[in-house]
Amino acid sequence: MQVLSRPPSGYPALVLNADFRPLSYYPLSLWPWQDVIKAVFLDRVDVVSTYDQFVHSPSFEMQLPSVVSLKQYVTQDRPPAFTRFNLFLRDDFACQYCSASEDLTFDHVIPRSRGGRTTWENIVTACARCNLTKGGRTPREANMHPHHAPHRPTAFQLQQHGRRFPPHHLHESWLDYLYWDIELEA
Repeated sequence: MQVLSRPPSGYPALVLNADFRPLSYYPLSLWPWQDVIKAVFLDRVDVVSTYDQFVHSPSFEMQLPSVVSLKQYVTQDRPPAFTRFNLFLRDDFACQYCSASEDLTFDHVIPRSRGGRTTWENIVTACARCNLTKGGRTPREANMHPHHAPHRPTAFQLQQHGRRFPPHHLHESWLDYLYWDIELEA
């Protein structure tokens, strides 16, 4: 990971909840500068930190925010939506049969042809090779058992998993609000 002293391309702002925690770690909660300016004018956010860059209009000048916090707390305890991305995040972007991280798909543990449903509790991340090998068989029949039992994750669990995947570039003004256990390059 590289810490940038110059603003990242497009001048995005890190968006924090009212408790000064990021709304999301993966993907990192970033808004384009245009959305941030609008939120400032609508009094929905407080500016916490700024870039050295300014935006101008004929009667107005404003420093671009690099970190903002929401004025109203957004509850994070709602159940996560069942999406391909959230499934991969729950399973750490790794095949639950062989641990590969490329060519990922999802697999019905109990095949649909056997009455298996498309639910958190019956789907795991699988690479295309393992998915094809398992086919329409049960784990017992295929002698392929997932490393972790499929389950419905909480929003907190997905956030924790997201912290394992820091972005390649971070602006230095964001560092006080992000918590990854990694070594940073200068």
